[in-house]
Formats: sequence, C-alpha cells, structure tokens
Amino acid sequence: MAKTDPAIIDKLTTARVGLLLKAPFFGNMATRMQLIDASEWCPTAATNGRNFYYNVDFVKKLSVKKLEFLFGHEICHCVFDHFGRVGSRDRQLSNIAQDFAVNQILVDERIGEKITEVKICYDPKYRGLAWEEIYDQLYEKAEKISMPDLLKQLGDLLDEHINEDGSGPGKEGEGKDGKGKGMPTMTKEEAQQIRDEIKEAMIQSAAAAGAGKVPAGIQRMIKDMTEPKISWRDLVRQEIQSIIRNDYSFTRPNRKSMHSGAILPGMKEATTIDIGISIDMSGSIGQEDATVFLSEVKGIVDQYEDFKINLWCFDTAIYNHQEFTQDNSEELFEYEPEGGGGTDFEANWEFMKEQGIQPKKFIMFTDGYPCGGWGDEDYCDTIFIVKGNTEAEAPFGQTVIYEKEAA
Repeated sequence: MAKTDPAIIDKLTTARVGLLLKAPFFGNMATRMQLIDASEWCPTAATNGRNFYYNVDFVKKLSVKKLEFLFGHEICHCVFDHFGRVGSRDRQLSNIAQDFAVNQILVDERIGEKITEVKICYDPKYRGLAWEEIYDQLYEKAEKISMPDLLKQLGDLLDEHINEDGSGPGKEGEGKDGKGKGMPTMTKEEAQQIRDEIKEAMIQSAAAAGAGKVPAGIQRMIKDMTEPKISWRDLVRQEIQSIIRNDYSFTRPNRKSMHSGAILPGMKEATTIDIGISIDMSGSIGQEDATVFLSEVKGIVDQYEDFKINLWCFDTAIYNHQEFTQDNSEELFEYEPEGGGGTDFEANWEFMKEQGIQPKKFIMFTDGYPCGGWGDEDYCDTIFIVKGNTEAEAPFGQTVIYEKEAA
C-alpha cells in the first residue's frame, strides 16, 4: 500500500477542526475516527463506525468545506445505525434512502458545503422523513416502473455502505479492517460492540458540544439512551395482568348483599386472556426477532389457565392469521411470518373489524414507520412495541422500545 500523502492528512484534519469549531457535536464524533487510505477499494469514502475510509483522488477534488459535509455524512450513518440489517427491504434501495435522509439533515444543519462533484441523493421533498419512510415512497415508484429504471433516475451513493450482514457494493477483500484491497467486513458481535462505542461517543460528544449545539433529532436519541426505560417484557406482563384485574363477568346474585335489601349480581374474575398480536413485516423485523418476541409472549400467557391469541402479520395487507390457545400454544414456535412490502397500520383495524376480533389488548410489533395513520384508538387497548425507531411515539395507546435480552 502506497505511503499516505501528508497533504491529504492535513486537509482531512483541517476539515475535522472546522467541524469542531462550527458544529462541535459532529467535530467531536469525527475526531474519534481513525483516518485510513482505502483508495484500493473505496471510490469515495466509507466508515464502519470506528474508521474513516477515504479515496485520495476524491479527497483531492473536494474543498475543506465539502470534506466537512463528507465527515458529517459518515457520522450520520453511525448515529442512525445504518449498518444494521434491513429485513426484507432491497439493500441498494435502502442505502439510497439512507443517503437521502442523511444529506437532508446535513443541508438543514448547514454542515459544510453540499458536495456537487458527484450527483448525490438529495431532494428537499424528503425533509423530516426517516429513511424507512423515504424507502416506502421510492419502492412505490419502483412498482410503477422497475427497480433498475428507478435506480438509474436516483442520485449516486456518496459513500460505500458497510453493512452488518456483510453486504455492500464494494468488493470483498483481503483486509478485515479495510486496509487491504477490499471492503472491511463486520460480524454480528463486532457490529454490536461498535454500536455500544458509538452510543458512548454520542453522549460524550453531546456533552462536549453543549446545550443547543446538537441537532434536535439526535438530542432526542441521546435522551432516550440516558433515561431509564420500562422493559417491553414488563409492560406486556403488566398489561396482560390488568385484564385479570379489570375484567369481570356477572354471576348469580351475591347472597351477602341480600340482608341490605339490595339484590346485587355477583362478580367473578374473567379467566380468559384475550389478546391480538400483529407483526409488521415491512421493515427490519425478521424471523429471529419474531420468534424471540413470540416466545416471550408465550412465557407470559402460559402462566394463566385460559388464553386466546389471534396472531397475524402485515405490510399493506394481512397474512397468515392463526389462533392459539393453551391447547396448541407450542405451535407458536413454528409460526412463520409473511409479507415484506409497504406499511399500512390501519389494515390491522380493518381486518379486526371484518373478522369480529376485538381483543382485550392488541399488541403490534413494528419498526414504527406507518405510511398513513396509526390506527383506531377507540377500538381496543393497544401497545406498540417498536424495534429500531427510538423516536417513535404513537398518538394513542402505549409505545415501548423493543430490545433483546442480553445473553
């Protein structure tokens, strides 16, 4: 590998110092990255969360202000965890949607100067949208024309996307760390370790930047990281227990009340735990997450003598509706989620009304990106268990973030 040009390092360092002065959160995040010449496999830039990979010729073309934009671009990929799996979504279209979201943030926050040396993915109409929402809009276009034709119309990726699942546009190479001829790879364990490092760096960088110097969306993410949260398991357990506490059925008159002259109906606790569960298969929730989630729910309901679970999957339609009771609960482990298109939360309520299903508690396992409304708040008590989108907050019911239990 050729010796690194000191002038290139000086230029990159100047850009990082510029970020420290003008956008201290981004500057602090940038200074923790090791600079690595990856010209042999990287045509522009890339990051794995620890390193900033760059192409020497591309860096030479950019002004210092445009390099600030480039650093900001890589940092946003880290902050918003764009290394993760995308479920059933098209990987290339996902990467493009992520670039649209990231570049809009950088323009809005006035980070450096927008790069024009390549046709980057940027369109003001996507302002304020998460990448998953942008993806859904792009996917709808792809259905009307074709995926190859759509990709030709869109901008170019500003950088190489290094993904947890080993996918990416670059070539596989010799060096696991990206110093060889190919793109670096990440195991699942390494990706999680890097996520933890990024979270810690975000908290420290925000503290160093000071009040008002962190973009609002990132500040909310940091707040969620540092504030204590109720476990989704505890919430589901509490809500299921509340069915027993609050749901009563009438029996024959209570004899103890007869002496007072008032004949009141007796009451007994309802023993059937009646819940509905839907799994959003439009995004990042896969078979493994669904199985872990359902096994936790099964462990909770198995504590009761009588329960009924209506379970289905959805994207823009409903799939694989099955009913489970104590007689066939073991089959929950064999349930296979289906779907993988767009997202329509309201399809769940339409389905329940059509089928006459009105559970005491309705639990939706989702990535928290509805294309339209969230649903019918008056129909039944609802719990939204959200994976990935830490900013999601449903306008009704309860919202809790899904996290896997530590091994």
